[in-house]
Amino acid sequence: MTTTTSDISSQNSDRRPAHVAIIMDGNGRWARSRGLERSAGHAEGVKTVRRITEEASRQGIGYLTLYTFSTENWNRPAAEVEILMHLIVSAIERETPDLIRNNVRLRMIGDTSRMPAEPLRRLEECMEATSGCTGLTLILAISYSSRWEITQAVKDIATRAASGEIKPEDITPETVSAHMATREFPDPDLLIRTGGDMRVSNFLLWQIAYSEIYVTDTFWPDFTEADFTKALDSYSGRQRRFGLTGEQVEASAAENKQNF
Repeated sequence: MTTTTSDISSQNSDRRPAHVAIIMDGNGRWARSRGLERSAGHAEGVKTVRRITEEASRQGIGYLTLYTFSTENWNRPAAEVEILMHLIVSAIERETPDLIRNNVRLRMIGDTSRMPAEPLRRLEECMEATSGCTGLTLILAISYSSRWEITQAVKDIATRAASGEIKPEDITPETVSAHMATREFPDPDLLIRTGGDMRVSNFLLWQIAYSEIYVTDTFWPDFTEADFTKALDSYSGRQRRFGLTGEQVEASAAENKQNF
C-alpha cells in the first residue's frame, strides 16, 4: 500500500500506535540473576504478558503482537522446549475467559506444521472461543520466524506465477504483503524489545520496515505497565517521516489542519 503525505500526517498526529509488537527478551537472564532455573523466568514472563495485554487494551491499542516462540527456539534443549510449550498453552487456556470478558481476540501466526498436535488443537480452541471479540487483537507469534514467513510468501507467489495466475512483472510490495502471515493486520507502528539487545531477531522483518523501535534494558519479567506507557510516550514524541523530510511532513500536517 502506498503511503501518502496525508497518511503520514494522520499517523504523526495520533498519540498512540495502532499496533505494537514486542520482542519479550530476558526471561532466562532474569532467572539466572536470581539463581533460579530458566523455567522460573518463563513462568514469571507469563505474568507480564497478562499485565501488558490488559494495559494495551486499557490504552486503546488495536493490535498487540508478542514474539512468543521462534522457529529457532525448537533448537533449545528438549526439556526447556517442553516446558515452554506447556507454559504457553496452559497460560492461554487459563486466560481465555478473561480475554473474552475484556473483549480481546486471540490470533496466532507461525509455522503450525512444527507444532505438536495436542498443543495446537488447544490453542485453536482458544482462538475460536475469542473469535467474536472486537477489542484488542492479541497476536501470538509461535513457531515463527520472518525468514520462514518470507520464504513461504515467495513460494506461494512463485506457484501463482508458474500457473499463469499472476505475471512476474505485476508483483508489487502489496502482492508480497498479501501473502504474509500478517496479511489481515496492519504493520506495527512500534516495536519494543526488552532485555537490552540491539537486534530484531528474525521478527517481522518485512512489516517493521518503517516501525519506530524502542529498546529497554529491563528484562521482560520486570517490564511493568509504567514501562509500557513510557515506550508509548516515546513513540508519541517522534516524527514518522516514511522517507520524506521533516519539512515535508510538517507542511502536510499544516495543510491538513488548515483544510480541517
